[in-house]
Amino acid sequence: MRSLFDDSAARPGSSPEREILTVSELNARARNLLEEAFASVWVEGEISNLRRYPSGHTYFTLKDSEAQVAGVLFRGVASGMRFKPEDGLKILVRGRVSLYEPRGSYQVIVEWMEPAGLGELQLAFEQLRARLQAEGLFDADRKRPLPLLPRRIGIVTSPAGAAIRDILKILRRRFAGMEVIVAPARVQGEGAAAEIVAGIRDLGRASGVDVLIVTRGGGSLEDLWPFNEEVVARAIAASLVPVISAVGHETDVTISDLVADVRAPTPSAAAEMVVRSKRDLAERLDGLLARLRATLREAVSARRESLHRTGADRAFQAARADLRDRMQRVDDQTHRLRLSLDRRAQRWRHEVDVLTQRIAPRQLAARLMARRAAAVSNARLLRSAVGSAVDRPRERVASFGQRLHALSPLAVLERGYAICRLEPVGAILKDAEAASPGDAVSVRLHRGDLSCEVKEVRHATREEEI
Repeated sequence: MRSLFDDSAARPGSSPEREILTVSELNARARNLLEEAFASVWVEGEISNLRRYPSGHTYFTLKDSEAQVAGVLFRGVASGMRFKPEDGLKILVRGRVSLYEPRGSYQVIVEWMEPAGLGELQLAFEQLRARLQAEGLFDADRKRPLPLLPRRIGIVTSPAGAAIRDILKILRRRFAGMEVIVAPARVQGEGAAAEIVAGIRDLGRASGVDVLIVTRGGGSLEDLWPFNEEVVARAIAASLVPVISAVGHETDVTISDLVADVRAPTPSAAAEMVVRSKRDLAERLDGLLARLRATLREAVSARRESLHRTGADRAFQAARADLRDRMQRVDDQTHRLRLSLDRRAQRWRHEVDVLTQRIAPRQLAARLMARRAAAVSNARLLRSAVGSAVDRPRERVASFGQRLHALSPLAVLERGYAICRLEPVGAILKDAEAASPGDAVSVRLHRGDLSCEVKEVRHATREEEI
């Protein structure tokens, strides 16, 4: 019996029967042993970290609660299957155990696969999804819109991951100077969910933060599982500001994606959603400013033209009203004068009749004839005076009417003059030097308007200025 302290087998050259194997030879022998011992086995487990290659082959990990083994599903076998294996799916496979010599890792080469029910993680995902959906956490009417241009952006992610680098790169390109606050958190493994929840709560309460991005890169179902935890989902739902969930790749769907206000297929897409390009905003503002200026110019021009027309109409109406008042006063004074004259003539006739009765006709015949002649003469003078008194106010009224008509802007236009305005401001042109060739002008005539363009500007001579 060899002693435990006999190291002759360990010394080079101590045994002529020693066999030295290369690594390749060792792996080849191990492969043969495994394939002979496990030529056909049935294995039940849960699929994880499934990867499909362009060659059509599928590689995955088959695991239970305590151990895992690599699995390979070649294209020929996969083409005859009626379902596609997915992460989290519990399956039953038949195959042979082999060893992949380049890496020295053993694996199960699948020859048949059938589903054995949902895996533990996938089943938990479906149960939580159904429960939160029943509570209304996925309803569209509770989704909040993103702010047009946030003051600060909060990001909950791992500071060492590729997701934060992609987001910051796009934010700098689209809107340089945008303030970003990062709440560092583990995004996989034990305790990751609690750190994500703390980051959401802290950033949601931070001053000036208008929107949150909860994000990480791609990974297996186990890697993404913190974003399928109920505490994370309820923290997103209770956030004081809108939340964008950007977890994994475009094909990955997590509970946080469903409960968030907006789901982004990738972290880069989240950065593009949260802030518009500064150039786009500047162009939009310039367009709105140009439209506002054009609208104001049109409104001012219309108001100025309306005010001018209103002023001209009011002056004309005032002149007509004053003329009507004066004519009415003349008529009133003429009527009053006639009444006064009638009363006086009647009184004189009465006095004549009384005197005629008191004096005998014979004695007074001569005097009466003289008085009658005087009365006729006085009546003639009175009618002449009355006519003169009536004609003078009428002539004054006619003179006032002619003077008002001469002062009317319409009468000036009727004599061949015109009003020239510089467009679009509507200023009245009094000096040719106020216009330049190519300017648009409007000309107001006695009847109608003309829209013209200045072809030439001729300056006034000294004689014209005098």
